[in-house]
Amino acid sequence: MEALENITYDELNIGDSASYTRTLTEEELILFAAVSGDVNPVHLDKEYASKTLFKERIAHGMWSGALISAALATVIPGPGTIYLEQSLNFKRPVKLEDTLTIQLTVLRKEEGNRVAFECEVINQEDKVVVTGEATVIAPTEKISLDRPILPRITIGELPKA
Repeated sequence: MEALENITYDELNIGDSASYTRTLTEEELILFAAVSGDVNPVHLDKEYASKTLFKERIAHGMWSGALISAALATVIPGPGTIYLEQSLNFKRPVKLEDTLTIQLTVLRKEEGNRVAFECEVINQEDKVVVTGEATVIAPTEKISLDRPILPRITIGELPKA
């Protein structure tokens, strides 16, 4: 079983960085719509999306934001992190089957164990899709635990897109 281990406030240094990678599947796009309630047809309706600016279905912008949250919670600083603030600047669309790499870099350390991170989301073509900055309260105690095993959630037969 894979372990999750954090990096405490005292261990973090300006310039430290880490990454997290995930691919957007059809099923995850639909599940994200279900969980968030965002059923904008640009995400779910192939015919509608074909008439939009991007000519095809695109991911929810906050899917990229959720990946930043996952990277902060599981990679750097990791378990025990409290997410306080996030700015996001969407540069280009994320499409189905895009593989995104979240790159987090420590920008500054502040009072109260707060740490600011530069956030960059890059697709499989090395194109920046999202930039931003996150502020967290970094953990002060070392934590190491087994990564929880999540249930495989399916939605049965996917609707025709």
